[in-house]
Amino acid sequence: MAAVVALALAFLLFPISSPVRALSSNYYDQTCPHLESIVTRSVKKAMSNDKTVAAALLRMHFHDCFIRGCDASVLLNSKGNNKAEKDGPPNISLRAFYVIDHAKKALESKCPGVVSCADILALAARDAVALSGGPTWEVPKGRKDGRISLATETRQLPSPTFNISQLQQNFAQRGLSIEDLVALSGGHTLGFSHCSSFQNRIHNFNASLDVDPTMNPSIASMLRSVCPAHNKVKNAGSPLDSSNLIFDNAYYKLILQGKSIFSSDQALLTTPKTKALVSKFASSQKAFEEAFVKSMIKMSSLTGGKEIRLDCRVVR
Repeated sequence: MAAVVALALAFLLFPISSPVRALSSNYYDQTCPHLESIVTRSVKKAMSNDKTVAAALLRMHFHDCFIRGCDASVLLNSKGNNKAEKDGPPNISLRAFYVIDHAKKALESKCPGVVSCADILALAARDAVALSGGPTWEVPKGRKDGRISLATETRQLPSPTFNISQLQQNFAQRGLSIEDLVALSGGHTLGFSHCSSFQNRIHNFNASLDVDPTMNPSIASMLRSVCPAHNKVKNAGSPLDSSNLIFDNAYYKLILQGKSIFSSDQALLTTPKTKALVSKFASSQKAFEEAFVKSMIKMSSLTGGKEIRLDCRVVR
């Protein structure tokens, strides 16, 4: 209960933006018609060298949108005494910023001062999903970039240890529904987690059990071997699903089998509505993709910035 209250107070202290209707799929048709092909080229080039870039870009966009809206504040570098979002504890492992930098550089040479970093990130996340075998969609554009980036605000991000009440409250604060929560959690079909994000389930789970009893014993055993109690291997961890380079619905199937990695994943089985959605998406890739696209458009329409940055990493 204390955690929920603390979370609620955090939302009062730090503003969260809400959707604006100014976004449009043809926003740059006249001012930068080659925008989408330039961003896609940057993502495709990066993924040809490293398939895990897709998960990194999707996660970066999510982490951007959940703090002050989708305003590219997650890209800003820390400066002086100001510690930026990217250096907050949940964001230390964010990477692939260079993909956005390369796209921005190419766009500045074609249409200088026109395209926001926030729009580039939204498009890159869409391309990352599509190039991993997932759906594609029209991204509404016209976001502006924000100037404020504070590491302290990363406490607003949903934690992998959250229970269902905390998850629902976290998403509801952004106008996102229970279906959005379950659909967007499916982004975990791409990606990898370090040990620290799931240690709570495999060591000292509670006073009487070492391992979370909802976790499949074979998965628990594997994770405990990769992540011992006093793990010293910096990059040790586990893929978030069995086909983590492909955007599919395997994530939901694993949840039903007790093979999910995070507490927040397993928590999706703890209410009838969320459990029904997990079952629905596990049984139908099409239903998952349709819901994911709808929820991504809704989430990425949270906006908060007011300018176009010429350098995605620096406010001038």
